[in-house]
Amino acid sequence: MRYDVPVNFKHTLILPSLLAAMALPACDSTEEPAGCERFDFPLATPTSSGHLAVCDSPACGNGENPPNSGPHCGSVARCGVYTEPVSRCLYVHNLEHGHAVFLYNCPEGCPDEVAKLEAAAASVGTGANGVRRALVAQDPLMPQRVAAMLWRRTYSADSADPEALRCLLTHQDADAPEPGLACPGS
Repeated sequence: MRYDVPVNFKHTLILPSLLAAMALPACDSTEEPAGCERFDFPLATPTSSGHLAVCDSPACGNGENPPNSGPHCGSVARCGVYTEPVSRCLYVHNLEHGHAVFLYNCPEGCPDEVAKLEAAAASVGTGANGVRRALVAQDPLMPQRVAAMLWRRTYSADSADPEALRCLLTHQDADAPEPGLACPGS
């Protein structure tokens, strides 16, 4: 399967108003940001999370659609913005490392929704290598148009709510088995 090289986030056009809406609290903040109490991002049931010998295995993921944990590839996807789908087995490994994954399923196109997901991804912190710890890609197998995921947490909807995305990201690294790891970039 062929993957397009991800677009560098600094070259992605993002509406300033979306960036302002996506501002995250300071890292040392222990309080949930105002307004986040109205969102619920429950943890999925724990499953095994080992590496699979074959990355296109049907055993990949935890059985949710899209999967937010479970068995996965031994390698991760490069972080960035993709124009093609990314293997679910690859991005589940990204989730294990505490990376954020933003997906969309819009066969007819949905540039406004993709822009909201890209803005959320642009708000995610960088790893030690300077690469943002997030990826954005299509997922034609999802039942809804958009999803944002962290390890064992999923937000999905037919239209992305920037506030919900911001609130979900306050949980980044909280539940990941290998949190804070850098993500390879382009």
